[in-house]
Amino acid sequence: MKKLVWLIATVLLLAACGSTDKAFETVDLNDIEALQKEGALVMDVREVDEYNEGHMVSAINMPLSQLQNGERAGLDKDQKYVIVCRSGSRSQTASEILFEEGYDVINVSEGMSTWLGPVE
Repeated sequence: MKKLVWLIATVLLLAACGSTDKAFETVDLNDIEALQKEGALVMDVREVDEYNEGHMVSAINMPLSQLQNGERAGLDKDQKYVIVCRSGSRSQTASEILFEEGYDVINVSEGMSTWLGPVE
């Protein structure tokens, strides 16, 4: 009986260690251009006023506050999104929300505060 208990415990432990839960990828700012060339769309999750002060060329704006309230208007689960904010904190949260709902997201660890590329 003890051997059976140990066997079951070992199998359960190994199953837990071998979990294949997929997580979203996190990249730095240098990877954005290549991802865009592959068809990814940049989603800026800063608030509208921050976005209007300057954002990456062709980035869409979907503020984190709207994502937290359940808004997903115009988002496509078949589209890959590169999530960016000011410093990387809000993009992490937004990526977690969207990933859990089945969206294909890549988080950017830095943000617009260190972006040296073109803005519009």
